[in-house]
Amino acid sequence: MVDSATFNAGDCQSLADMPTVVDQVAVARLYGEPLFAMPQDLYIPPDALEVFLEAFEGPLDLLLYLIRKQDFNILDIPMAGLTQQYLAYVDEIRHRNLELAAEYLLMAAMLIEIKSRMLLPPRQVANGQEAEDPRAELVRRLLEYEQMKLAAVQLNTLPQLGRDFLRAQVYIEQSLVPRFPEVSLGDLQEAWQSILKRATLVQHHRITREELSVREHMSMVLKKLQGQRFVEFETLFDPTKGVAVLVVTFIALLELAKETLIDITQAEAFAPIYVRLAYTPS
Repeated sequence: MVDSATFNAGDCQSLADMPTVVDQVAVARLYGEPLFAMPQDLYIPPDALEVFLEAFEGPLDLLLYLIRKQDFNILDIPMAGLTQQYLAYVDEIRHRNLELAAEYLLMAAMLIEIKSRMLLPPRQVANGQEAEDPRAELVRRLLEYEQMKLAAVQLNTLPQLGRDFLRAQVYIEQSLVPRFPEVSLGDLQEAWQSILKRATLVQHHRITREELSVREHMSMVLKKLQGQRFVEFETLFDPTKGVAVLVVTFIALLELAKETLIDITQAEAFAPIYVRLAYTPS
């Protein structure tokens, strides 16, 4: 848009003779009319152009922009040219935004000091060492700032939650059948050893011959489980009847489990073991 520009009478006449459409592209509009070519003697008032330093993030950002724009070597900065360009930018805003210009004026004073020190003869340093370059501190700060700025640009290119993608959350309501942990062989072994240990405490010395039937004890176990939802594993054994009865009862339990007539289960790992009749669908 160049509405604020002024033209002489000859320019207005040439604009009137221009076609209404040229390649369907207008470079600007003048008082609502399309402008398809820039006049050769266009006059722009001095105050029509403004420099907005708000686009820079600080004095270092402005210095780095000037150095890269002029293709200066950052390790060998021409302080005279850089200082002149920097002051030209600062002068544009000093009478408009004094608060913003204060920070830039501080850097301008630093540039002038460095420029003045470079005009003086180098100091004599003991032990034959060369004097430090007055620009060294400024160069270090510029290099560190450039590294952080490039790192920020790289971080900004990474996908970010809430900006580039959203995390989807879907709640699915479903009924889950409780799944009890399986009883391992080790759990059965520990439970059996615990029962044997208790049996030895109440064991009596008997010299008898007794015939024990596994099938009979299977029927006894099934009878005990009738009408019961869960029966604790240890309650199926009677330690007072001796080890032989305990062994036969344990074998009867294993046979019932093998024939899928009973279920041996736990509520959770390392929990007590329970026995129940196998579920039979109606």
